[in-house]
Amino acid sequence: MNVEDETSDFDIGRIDEVIHGRVRLGIMAYLSGVESADFGELKARLQTTDGNLSVHLRKLEEAGFVAVSKSFQGRKPLTRASMTETGRDAFLAYLDAMSALVAGR
Repeated sequence: MNVEDETSDFDIGRIDEVIHGRVRLGIMAYLSGVESADFGELKARLQTTDGNLSVHLRKLEEAGFVAVSKSFQGRKPLTRASMTETGRDAFLAYLDAMSALVAGR
C-alpha cells in the first residue's frame, strides 16, 4: 500500500486553527480537566504573560470555546475561564483530528 492510500482519509482541514496555537491548546487542555480556572492559575500553568494570555483567551472566547467571567473578590478583580460545550466538542474533534494525523488515517 502506498503512502497516499494510507492517508487518504486524513483531512488537514479538520485541524482547528483556533485551538492549534500553543497557548490556546494549553488553555483548552487545562480547562478540559477542571470546571473553571482563574486568570492567575492559567498564567502560572502556561508560563505566559498577562497580555499573551488575555489575547489567547479572547480568541477562544470569540470562537465560543471558552466563557470568561469577570467579578471582584473584595476590591481585587477576578477573571475566570471555563470551557463551553461548543469548546468541549471542538477540543474533542481537534484531538480526533490529531490522532488521525499521527495514525496516518
